[in-house]
Amino acid sequence: PWQAAISRDILLAEVRAWARRIGVEERLREVRIQPMTRKWASVSSRGRLTLSRDLLDQPAAFRRQVIVHELVHLQLGHGEHSKLFHALVKAYLAKAPS
Repeated sequence: PWQAAISRDILLAEVRAWARRIGVEERLREVRIQPMTRKWASVSSRGRLTLSRDLLDQPAAFRRQVIVHELVHLQLGHGEHSKLFHALVKAYLAKAPS
């Protein structure tokens, strides 16, 4: 079902809440929301999380997946998609508040 767009402030609050849960608050130095044509999000090794503006129109569960995916990259300190990476993403999402 279609869902109304959320505000930038809500998206930023979701990111901050997940950063706290995952334990990467101090590593997350900047969050940008901007147009992105080829991906939903990216994170740099320096702690800049860039989110696609199109996420504002996506369902909460999808936003959660994108945010957790990027923050686990920040947690592990690298960009690979190892078994550990996927296990952590799955574990965090399984504990996601409704």
